[in-house]
Amino acid sequence: MKKLLALILTLSLLGTATAEIADNWYEVFVRSYQDSDGDGLGDLNGLRSRLDYIEDMGWRGLWLMPVMPSPSYHKYDVTDYLDVDPEYGTLADLRALIDEAHERDISVILDLPVNHTSTLHPWFVEAADSLLSGDTDNPYIGYYNFNQSGGSGYAPLSDSGWFFEETFSGGGMPDLNLDNEAVRDELRTILGFWLNDVGADGFRLDAVTSYYTGDAEKNIAFLAWLKETCEALKPGAYLVGECWANLNVIADYYSSGLDSFFLFPASQAEGFVAASLRGRSKRAEKFAAKYRQVLDAIPDGRLAPFLCNHDTGRTVGLVQGRNNPAIAKFAEGVLGMLGGSVFTYYGEEIGMVGSGDDPNKRLAMYWSDGEMTDQPPGTTAVEYAYPCVEEQLADPASLLNYVKAVNRARLENPAIADGANEFLLAEGDLCLMRREVEDWVCLIAINFSKDDAGTLEVGDCEITDDLETGEDSASLSEGALTLPPYGIAVLKINSHL
Repeated sequence: MKKLLALILTLSLLGTATAEIADNWYEVFVRSYQDSDGDGLGDLNGLRSRLDYIEDMGWRGLWLMPVMPSPSYHKYDVTDYLDVDPEYGTLADLRALIDEAHERDISVILDLPVNHTSTLHPWFVEAADSLLSGDTDNPYIGYYNFNQSGGSGYAPLSDSGWFFEETFSGGGMPDLNLDNEAVRDELRTILGFWLNDVGADGFRLDAVTSYYTGDAEKNIAFLAWLKETCEALKPGAYLVGECWANLNVIADYYSSGLDSFFLFPASQAEGFVAASLRGRSKRAEKFAAKYRQVLDAIPDGRLAPFLCNHDTGRTVGLVQGRNNPAIAKFAEGVLGMLGGSVFTYYGEEIGMVGSGDDPNKRLAMYWSDGEMTDQPPGTTAVEYAYPCVEEQLADPASLLNYVKAVNRARLENPAIADGANEFLLAEGDLCLMRREVEDWVCLIAINFSKDDAGTLEVGDCEITDDLETGEDSASLSEGALTLPPYGIAVLKINSHL
């Protein structure tokens, strides 16, 4: 434990020199995004062709779901950590994508699953072949966790009498032995390759609570090693972890020194954003109470709020917004008013839907009628509740243009993402927050009511961003701000409250 604390202290000192982290991130499943060669599969060159769109929408960070060679459509079971899956293109294609993203001031992070590999990875193939032939001295055997007794979390290696650890059972994804120094040497090479040779700006770390299942202390220590290693290889590399757990557990994981962990308490149907929208009364009070808990639990770490991702049902479904564009917009607006680095899953900006089987949550991006990739294998339901990108770009009142306005507000008012938060009011359905960072100060006013306008005393201010979900706008008169239903306004303070 003393070694862990010393490492964490070292990381805290290293963290003072880290580069700026993007405020607005966009998660993309490459296979379902944009096809460039007519084979029906999205690819890296297709994604590169959409960088103008991504930049114009106000995203300054791009998270690519796994792009490494893999036998599965989702590619979380890697067979080669130092290459790109041919379905998506080549290393040259990825380098070109990253270079062009950087020209637009867009950072790129790669999804890195290091809890496990594919059973087809050469490391596992060689280890398995050795055990099946009776040779127990092959060093690759130590890359994984084999035993001859089986037990919970272990799968049989054919009928050899050997078993291997597999946290995600049935997926052909054997767990790596992360205590093995040879494995860590391999990982150090892998991290350096993507950060420095290819030019990535960091990683999204998959399933961090499964590195050592049931052992949070060892998970945190390994994350600290990953952060220290990346920092040595490329100072300022951004690491965001998938710690799918409650707030207290996520707060504990920040002690690893990792930059961010996804804010699961704000996400999905049971998260405090959607729950506040669906509440029957005192919605702002409930939102404020939950948000205060987050800020109290994680006072210093950079938050990574989101509403949905590739593993969860999409936002339009969780807020019952298929036929209610106002609530679909408002959910995105409330998310955008949270501090930290906000993550948006591709297609959220046009109200794509999907739930149930994983492929249903990863449908083809709906660019225009007749322009989309093939649907992922295993898809059982295809539905597009809102118009395509082409139509929504042309409609000033569309969900897409609302999301764009939210992103722009965050870019133009750094205090939204980076400022210290203070609740000035949270009563009934009305919420007023103050954010301040360096020379930037702003107020954020939110009306959670779906039916009634509300008035807040804000003093000598001016509205810089009026996020309208309907036909009515926010208005100021003698220091009183009137917000329409589901209204959000960002205000510049002329005289400090």
